[in-house]
Amino acid sequence: MSAEDKANILVVDDLPEKLLVFETILEELGQNLVMVRSGSDALREVLSREFAVILLDVNMPDIDGLETAKLVRQYKKSAHTPIIFITAYADEMQTAQGYSLGAVDYILSPVRPDVLRSKVKVFVELWHMQQRTRAMAEAEAARHAAEEARRRANFLAHASRELGASLDLAQGMRRLLELVVPHVCDVAALTVEKEPGRYDTLGAPAADFVPAPLASVLRTVLADKKTLEIGPDGGLAAIGCQPLQVGERVIGALALGYAGREPRDRDMLEELAGRAAMALDNARLYRSLEREIARSREAEEELQDANQRKDEFLAMLSHELRNPLAPIRNAVELMRRVGSPEPRVTMARDVIDRQVTQLARLVDELLDVSRISQGKIVLKKEPVELAKVIAHGVETVRPMIDVREQRLTVEVSAGPVWVMGDFARLSQVVANLLNNACKYTPEGGRIRLAASAERGLATVSVDDNGSGIDAELLPRVFELFVQGDRGLDRSQGGLGIGLTLVKRLVEMHQGEVSAESAGPGKGATFRVTLPCISAVQPQATTAQTQPAASHEVYGRRVLVVDDNLDSAESTAAFLRLEGHEVKTVGDGNEALSSVRVFAPHVIVLDIGLPGLDGYEVARQLRERGDTSHILLIAMTGYGQREDRERAIASGFDYHFVKPTDPRLIQRAIEHGRQSRDAATEVSAPHPGR
Repeated sequence: MSAEDKANILVVDDLPEKLLVFETILEELGQNLVMVRSGSDALREVLSREFAVILLDVNMPDIDGLETAKLVRQYKKSAHTPIIFITAYADEMQTAQGYSLGAVDYILSPVRPDVLRSKVKVFVELWHMQQRTRAMAEAEAARHAAEEARRRANFLAHASRELGASLDLAQGMRRLLELVVPHVCDVAALTVEKEPGRYDTLGAPAADFVPAPLASVLRTVLADKKTLEIGPDGGLAAIGCQPLQVGERVIGALALGYAGREPRDRDMLEELAGRAAMALDNARLYRSLEREIARSREAEEELQDANQRKDEFLAMLSHELRNPLAPIRNAVELMRRVGSPEPRVTMARDVIDRQVTQLARLVDELLDVSRISQGKIVLKKEPVELAKVIAHGVETVRPMIDVREQRLTVEVSAGPVWVMGDFARLSQVVANLLNNACKYTPEGGRIRLAASAERGLATVSVDDNGSGIDAELLPRVFELFVQGDRGLDRSQGGLGIGLTLVKRLVEMHQGEVSAESAGPGKGATFRVTLPCISAVQPQATTAQTQPAASHEVYGRRVLVVDDNLDSAESTAAFLRLEGHEVKTVGDGNEALSSVRVFAPHVIVLDIGLPGLDGYEVARQLRERGDTSHILLIAMTGYGQREDRERAIASGFDYHFVKPTDPRLIQRAIEHGRQSRDAATEVSAPHPGR
C-alpha cells in the first residue's frame, strides 16, 4: 500500500509510555500513525490533514479529552471523524457527555490489544470504503462534466457551422431558431437590426408568430442591453432573453421560453448568443456590402453609359463640326486660286484659313483625349530620328509663332538621336508643347526648343519667357481642362487639353514629362524624356518603279457625293478649276444611278449620307464589274482609326478627314489607284490624326 493510500490514525495522550503501547498495538494495521501529547497538538494536526479515526485520552493536563473533542467537532473537515475515548474511569455522566460530542466508543485502560486493534480496524476500513465511494462519485461527476462539456462543445461547434454556413441574414436567423427549438427550449423569438432603426423578428416553432411574453422581453432587453430572466408568464414556466452584442453594439436579442422544463446551462446560452451575434453581424455587413456593391455597380454602369454617350457625342460633334469646315476650306482655296490680289482680301483669306486649321486642331485634340482615355489609340512604333520629329512639330506651329512675331530658337544635338515611337504622335507632342509656349508668351517673346541625348535617354525641352505658372497650378498642369487664370478676352485660347495629350502620349512611349516655373511672369519649362535605342539597322532599299503620277492630270470625270450642298459645290468648283468634268449628287442611291450615265473615273464620296451610306455605296461599286476600276476617295467627318480601316475594307482608295485641303484630292487623283496601303499613307491629312 502506498503512503497516499494509507489511512491517518491520530493518537492523543500526555504519557509517552502509553503512546508507545498504542503504537505497538496499532502498527500491525499498516496505516499512518500520528502520535501527539496534548489537545493543542491534536487540533493542529486535525487542521493539516484528514484522519480515519481519533484515539483521545480523556484525562490530560492541558485541554482534557472532552474539551478537545468539542473543539475538533467545530472544524468542518473533522466534524464527522470517529472519536474513541481512552479512559481509566468512566461514569454514566461522563459517558453521556462523550457520546453527545460524537464519540463512537469508550475503551477502558489498560486496553486489550486485540479489542483496540479490531475497533480501530473497523473505522480504517470504513474510511477506505468512503474514499473509494468518494473517488467513484468524483469520477462519475467528472465523467458527467466531461459529457456535458462535450455535449456543449458539440452543440456550439454545430451552431457555429450552421450560423456560419450562410451570409444571408434571414437564413441565419431561421437556423439559429432551429438550433434552440426544441433542443434548448420550447418556444423562441429572435429580433435583429437589419438596417439602422429597422428590425426583422422571427419566431419558432411558427416563424410568423411570437408569443406576447417573448415579444415583451425582446423589447426590454433591446432597451436595457442586459440579460433578463422572468418567472411564469402566459403559460410559460420560465423565460430568458439574451442580448446579441458585438463589441459595444447590441444588434438584436434572443428570447427563450420554457413550458415543461427549467432553463439550464446558462453559460452555454451566453456563448451561443455571442457566436450568433457575430454570425448575424457578418450577415448584416455582407448585406450592406451587397447593397453598396449593387449601388456602385449601378453607378459604374451609369458612368459607363454616360461615357459611351459622351464618346458618341464627341464622334457626332467631330462629324458635324468638320462638315461645315470642309466647304469653308474649299472656299479659301478657291479664293486663293481665282480671288482678287487685293491685300485686304488676301489678309482675310489667310485669317479664315488659319482659324479653320485651328478649329480642326481643337476638334482633333478633343477626340484624341477621349480615345486615349478609352485605350483606343494604337501607336505605330518604329525607329524615328528625333531631329525629324522636332522639325515636323516646328513646321506645324511655325505659322502661329510667325503671326505673333515670336523668336523661336531650335537646338538639336549634332549626332542623330533615335527613339522607338510613333512619328505622328511624337510630332504632336512637340507641336503641342510649342503651341502651349506660343499661347502663353507675349508677342515678340522668346521660345527655345532643345533636344539632346545622354545615358540612354533623349530629352526634349521647351522653355519660354512668358506668363509662367502659379505654384498652386503647377502640380495639376497636365490634368484635363486645367488652365491658368484667363482674362475675359481669353487671348490664349484652347480647351486646356493639349498638355493632357502630351502627358498621355509620352507615357504611352514609356517616357516622362515635367513642368517647371519660378512663378507668374517668369516663364516656364516643359521637359520630355524618352528612352533611346542604341542602334538602328539600316533599312534595305529596293529599286521600285513608281507610276508616272507626278504629271498633272486633266479631263477626268469626277462625281462628288455629299449631302452638304456647300461642301459638294465648293469641292466641285475647285476640281473644275483643275480641269475636271464634275457632277454633284446628294445621296448614295442617286450616286449609284449617276454612275451608269456619267461613267466617272473618280468618285469623291462622303460617308455619312442619308439612306445608303458611303461604305455601302463603295462596296456595291467594287462588287460590280463595270465600276470596280473607279478611284474612290472618302471625304468625311469620321476621322478615327477604326473609321479609316472600315473605309479601306469597304473599297476606298483614299480616306480624307474634313476639312480637307482640296489640293490633296487633286494629288490623289494624280496618283490614281496605287497600292491601297501606300495611297492611304499619302493621304494622311494631318500628322496628329
